[in-house]
Amino acid sequence: MPKDLLIRDIGSDNYAWLQSTKPPGTSQGEYLRSLFESIIEDNIQPSLFKTQNILSNKYSRLPFKFIDLFAGIGGFRSAMTRLGGKCVFSNEWDKYAVKTYQTWYRDADINTSDINELDIQKEIPDHDILCAGFPCQPFSIAGVSKKNSLGRLHGFSDQKDGNLFYRILDIVKEKRPPVLFLENVKNLRSHDGGKTWLIIERCLDEHEYFVYKNIIDARHWVPQHRERIFIVCFDKKKFGLNVDFEFPDPENKNQPKLDSILGNKPDIKYMLSDKLWNYLQEYAEKHKLKGNGFGYGLFGKDDVARTMSARYYKDGSEILIKQKRWKNPRRLTPVEAQELMGFGNEYSTLFGHEDGFPQVVSDTQAYKQFGNSVVPKVVEAVGKNILSVLEQHLSTSERCLIKDNSKNIQ
Repeated sequence: MPKDLLIRDIGSDNYAWLQSTKPPGTSQGEYLRSLFESIIEDNIQPSLFKTQNILSNKYSRLPFKFIDLFAGIGGFRSAMTRLGGKCVFSNEWDKYAVKTYQTWYRDADINTSDINELDIQKEIPDHDILCAGFPCQPFSIAGVSKKNSLGRLHGFSDQKDGNLFYRILDIVKEKRPPVLFLENVKNLRSHDGGKTWLIIERCLDEHEYFVYKNIIDARHWVPQHRERIFIVCFDKKKFGLNVDFEFPDPENKNQPKLDSILGNKPDIKYMLSDKLWNYLQEYAEKHKLKGNGFGYGLFGKDDVARTMSARYYKDGSEILIKQKRWKNPRRLTPVEAQELMGFGNEYSTLFGHEDGFPQVVSDTQAYKQFGNSVVPKVVEAVGKNILSVLEQHLSTSERCLIKDNSKNIQ
């Protein structure tokens, strides 16, 4: 059996071999699963194999390779690794995010080049799933408002970040991954009167991918309202017309509250000074009189917080925590912010961090990183449903998998 088997690689050329070697009375799906289990046992990193999480999840029985573009601190990497995936390429240019990424994922080999300068064929390996939380500032409500006030361009007209979606399309054209898994801000769907989304959808359709999109609020997994659009695409050439994909339905999930992530004895340095607290109250009152909704957010242990943004480091005003022993509220600590974003021990232990992912940058940079990140628990929930489609397709289709690896079979 070839040891470097990719999901994308098994195809009709190998179907005859699969049928000829399948034990009598065993379904093709069961046989494929047993083959994949042997691959995992031969190739999975020892640190992963020690944890129960990765092998107790039935979806982790399906090995796959993914790439992590605009990687940040690895929200996609944490989730997709827990589902049994192997990251074969990461790209991130921010030096502070790179430092966190390399520490969290044990000296991960992360490419720090400008993504526009990559030699796609030489530097990016073949992969099953392309993951990308491409820069959201050109499309976010806050980003658009700020750029409008400064007379700057936004959306696809943003010269710095607005065209990075097209770079993803360059990679899609060259590498043709079976699945695309993208994330962005909710406003992407309505930006520029919906024209931006229509362009994205048309481009993906022109590249012959089925496109599924949904806005998901992370509050069903973490104590934070965080609505993001998730886009999942399947290659029409590989999957034909038989794609039965649905986004996860979180309606029956218990919604966690802030009490689940708040520490008992935060350092006093996170308490707001009298000067800052007075300023925030006066600022909120001034805008309230004008009929605006601007102001701080004050929450107790039984609440669900607002969305944490990358600007949290400035004053923490969007999520302030009520205090009993101090008269003024406080900011979240970086550890609490990490938990608020869902980077719990179920992910850190996969990479040998038994006591949680360590903080290796300043508080300012940590807040920025968490505010820019995707919630891995949401990625994992969507990823499970993606793998269900792949698993079903492997079990029922003769079209799927590989280039002819029969010469490598022993």
